[in-house]
Amino acid sequence: MSDHSSANIHSDPKVSIIIVTLNVEDILQNCLDSIYRQQYPNIEIVIIDGKSSDKTVEIIQANSNKIAYWHSEKDAGIYYAMNTGLDKITGDWVYFLGADDVLFDDFSKLAYQLKDHSLIYYGNVLLDGQKFRGKISAYQHSKSAICHQAIIYPKEVFDKYRFNTKYRISADHELNMRAWSDKNFTFYYVDLTIANFNHTGVSSANIDRDLELDKAKVIFKNHGFINWARYMFRQLKGRLSEKKRKSMPQVK
Repeated sequence: MSDHSSANIHSDPKVSIIIVTLNVEDILQNCLDSIYRQQYPNIEIVIIDGKSSDKTVEIIQANSNKIAYWHSEKDAGIYYAMNTGLDKITGDWVYFLGADDVLFDDFSKLAYQLKDHSLIYYGNVLLDGQKFRGKISAYQHSKSAICHQAIIYPKEVFDKYRFNTKYRISADHELNMRAWSDKNFTFYYVDLTIANFNHTGVSSANIDRDLELDKAKVIFKNHGFINWARYMFRQLKGRLSEKKRKSMPQVK
């Protein structure tokens, strides 16, 4: 966060960055430093720590003069903590950053474009050194999520919606499907790569079984019959291909 005059700071809408942490002593400072380097002047940082047992809290305390709010206590998981963070923000716009992720300069470029509170702005992340994922269609979104590290939300989204903690790994995808279907909001793509996404986290390394069980009805409700039918056909085709593969004689 660059040093601008107080007048300049308050002329730009505040972006609240929520970071959920648990035993991240080796990576948290790098994440925070990437926020401090931003040219966008009006950023607040909220950290919700799940009672880390390493030196994470010491690092938070050492940075407390640059953190708007933090606490460290046992919680019920990542999305519970993200919902808690939403109760503590004071910003006009909301962004979620993993402690193992890093912001790029393009984050500030996107932040300066935040004007319309009916738009959910999203860009790209860097994944394994490659730009990911570009502009997506409703059908593409129904199948797989936009990285939340690519999205800056107007706070009005969270005045209306919160993460469903039933989905312990992919609640952000389910929330985004609800927001996608809401006539008050539009996902708006800007071709900027705003963060490096570390894909070794919980949501990347695991499948949300509860969401997979509910996915067809969630797609039907939020993305409509046509996208639901395409999804179901794809699922059926995949199952038939797998069945055919298993029925083929094994070559010894």
